[in-house]
Amino acid sequence: MRYVESLNAALHGLMAADPRVYLIGEDVLDPYGGAFKVARGLSTAYPDRVVTTPISEAALAGVGIGMAMRGMRPVVEIMFGDFLALCADQIVNHAAKFRAMYGNGVQVPLVIRTPMGGYRCYGATHSQSLEAMFMGVPGLSIASPSLFHDPGALLSRCVREEVDPVLFVEHKILYPQPVFASGEALHGLPVHAVWECADAPLPTARLTVAPDEAPDVTIIAYGAAASMAAEAAVAAFVGEEVVAEVVVPSRLRPLPLGDLLPAARRSRRVVVVEEGPRTGGWGAEVSSRLHEDLFSVLEAPVVRIGAADAPIPCARDLEAAVLPSVSQITKAVLTLGGTPTSTPIELPRASSIAVGPSES
Repeated sequence: MRYVESLNAALHGLMAADPRVYLIGEDVLDPYGGAFKVARGLSTAYPDRVVTTPISEAALAGVGIGMAMRGMRPVVEIMFGDFLALCADQIVNHAAKFRAMYGNGVQVPLVIRTPMGGYRCYGATHSQSLEAMFMGVPGLSIASPSLFHDPGALLSRCVREEVDPVLFVEHKILYPQPVFASGEALHGLPVHAVWECADAPLPTARLTVAPDEAPDVTIIAYGAAASMAAEAAVAAFVGEEVVAEVVVPSRLRPLPLGDLLPAARRSRRVVVVEEGPRTGGWGAEVSSRLHEDLFSVLEAPVVRIGAADAPIPCARDLEAAVLPSVSQITKAVLTLGGTPTSTPIELPRASSIAVGPSES
């Protein structure tokens, strides 16, 4: 099943099972079904519970908050993650605060879905990864499923089980790609996946190309960056027999330290990858916590890879120069793994999970 199909099936299942579930967004009615077609078929099947709106992200979020406070389970779709800036006040100062402000007298079980990320040449205002903007907001959860999770199952759990607002980040380049199954081959090499706390609402996946060997390096990445991290792990193993374990959280806030710390302890060398800007990013928080908790264990400083501090250009070659690449991750893995002079091996791009450029 493709990423978009998983999300669409989940919404159909949620709306069939629970009359409290509503979908609110811009251009979500059939036959359009939303900018990335996640809402396809929903307005036809549930015409009274799929609400198309004027172009006002603040109003979208505000209506969703009110519905959630009245006991409904609204799902708000923000067409592009860049537009979260237009409803930040509703998210930061209302949805995330109300349960605490009113002494647990009210809950806000709101899920805000939004596509993030680049590699589509959409330019500076439609390609950003703004998750870090919301990392410091108490009362708000941030989720981001990769191809190594079941995105629809994660969305269903958030809508059904979370009592506080959730920012549910979907990377737009993943929509047409098939969800990965453990043991599938990537560039001819099987990649094995296991899930930590699989019964948790938002589990963490662990991937390795050598399940019987201790990892030399741990790569921590989420969303579409996890696909690039998996490719880098294959390249490092094929080129230099460096074993990298890829750890892929689906919950970004609060940090799943119970999964990240043991993974870092296994290898004692860590690369953290994100698509957002490296400065002030999610990776900076992960790196800080790893250094605080594992300072005496780590054999090298945590390496962080992220986007350059620049607006994201439209031109493909310029966009590639700003955003992270498989080559950057592979080089960092080989350096930490003890082969700093090695040239990262370039793999063919015929991969179902290929994301982003191979060359930096």
